[in-house]
Amino acid sequence: MLERWYRVLWMRIGGRPWTYIIRDAWLTYEFFWIVGLVSLGIWLGHLYQWLTILKGWLIFSAGYIAGHLFWGTKYIADQKNNSIES
Repeated sequence: MLERWYRVLWMRIGGRPWTYIIRDAWLTYEFFWIVGLVSLGIWLGHLYQWLTILKGWLIFSAGYIAGHLFWGTKYIADQKNNSIES
């Protein structure tokens, strides 16, 4: 059910899975992404205690590593979704 809703949404907004769009944006504008994420980390560091930020960072890191080890796919620029039935 959720997969169907997501597919309908990305077909109307972007025309392809958002994962592919974000990958292209990351590689095209990498400097701005890094500056933005570091700025977000600095801002969060002023809002929350360090232990809370450390826990969030560890959870994020575990997901990031798992995503690259188990669910990552080869990067292809401007990749389209091959499972679309026309």
